[in-house]
Amino acid sequence: MRAVVRGYERAPVLEAALLAGPLAAFTLALTMGYPLAPVAGAVALGTALLLWHRALLSWQGLVATLLLVILLIPIRRYRMPVELPFELEPYRVAVAVIAALWISSLLIDPRVRLRYSGFEAPLVLFGVGAIGSVFANGARIDALAVESKVMKELTFFASFILVLYLIVSVVRSTGAIDFLVRLLVSVTSVVALLAVVEARTGLNPFDHLDLIPLLQPDQQLDIATRGGRFRALGPSQHPIALGAAFVVVLPLAIYLGSTIKKRRWWLAVAALALGILAPFARTSVVMLLVVCLVFLWLRPKHTRRLWPAILPLLVVVHFALPGTIGSLKASFFPKGGLIADQSQSVGSRGQGRVADLGPTLTQWSERPLFGNGFGSRVVTGETPNAQILDNQWLATLLETGLAGAFALAWLFVRVIRRLAAAAKKDQSERGWLFVALAASIAAFGLGMLTYDAFSFIQVTFLFFIVLAFASVELTRAAERDADAVPAPTTRRF
Repeated sequence: MRAVVRGYERAPVLEAALLAGPLAAFTLALTMGYPLAPVAGAVALGTALLLWHRALLSWQGLVATLLLVILLIPIRRYRMPVELPFELEPYRVAVAVIAALWISSLLIDPRVRLRYSGFEAPLVLFGVGAIGSVFANGARIDALAVESKVMKELTFFASFILVLYLIVSVVRSTGAIDFLVRLLVSVTSVVALLAVVEARTGLNPFDHLDLIPLLQPDQQLDIATRGGRFRALGPSQHPIALGAAFVVVLPLAIYLGSTIKKRRWWLAVAALALGILAPFARTSVVMLLVVCLVFLWLRPKHTRRLWPAILPLLVVVHFALPGTIGSLKASFFPKGGLIADQSQSVGSRGQGRVADLGPTLTQWSERPLFGNGFGSRVVTGETPNAQILDNQWLATLLETGLAGAFALAWLFVRVIRRLAAAAKKDQSERGWLFVALAASIAAFGLGMLTYDAFSFIQVTFLFFIVLAFASVELTRAAERDADAVPAPTTRRF
């Protein structure tokens, strides 16, 4: 596939289509009595495809489209009007179409080839642990009648890996990475501002996307308030996952603000910081602390210079989200202490995080190597068979045993160590990107201790997308180092 060519002239056929297409669509709608709003949306989409088809059909454009679908169309809340054995959601269509184009190009286009991520060893080990856990627990999975659930979870995780390798294989230039980072930060900062509005008013514009053609509401979530305040949900599946997504993107916004040095990127940082607080979730605050610690570790002098900005930011928080600081303080320091608070509701499906530890570790000790089976735990629906675990590490240990948990820990340690080494070595502006990627990945990994991260598809996709960016940048850094090494000279006698 080729990127858009600047300055190309539109063919007469294209101009005719731009004129006649919308006219024909609206005429047919008026004649047949169809509502005009969906038709207008379809016309706008079709016009955009005609005008920018070359850019949109480049690999950069396709990955950007996938990013927009994942960020802006709520997962599990909208579906397409097609009857299939599974819900046909927009993100599934986007992943399937782009993956099919990529796989086809691998077969027929010599310019497109599969590239290594550099993280194959832990990823393969996790795959062995997940599949091994299914085979080791075949009788148990059959008895629980969760074969379809297990296959669904395996497919989900395979789609994350597929997106990782797709980006690693087709996004190779510094300009492409910068474009995707800017797009990710820009769109997510707008979503963060909408989250602040939702926290103040309870109005979520992502609940009204059925005006878009081919989108039907599937299920609308009703999130309980906390302390009498609305918890922002945005396009996510849960307020905790929304705050976590903002934290994953925040370091990339700091990277742009620190290197491009334009006010709009620092405004994006402020918007994301406010968005992190809009869901009133402890998890996102803990993840934010991890981001600060990573920046302090890898860029101590520059990070200390930003401390004076904390006071103005707190003032903005006070007016934009009044009562937030007090509510978060009360949630971190509840009456009787946080440990006691998280030890309550013992025996219920949603007992506290501390109360989960003992029973879960006891259950894991019965099958320590491969666990109870990847995806075999059902915590929602009419026939749940397990407790809700607000700890992805604990859930991974229980489902895939030591094999899966060790592989996942290995993945995080490996990528963070490599990014940290690259950040310390490269003190240029580009080195800030290594710092940002390390902070994003570390925050996601530590945040997994306080919520079941892999249950929330949007933020998990964001993690694997950031992981792909890290792979590309580390590979390019290695190539630059190799080019910088002078060729050996032969001594003549």
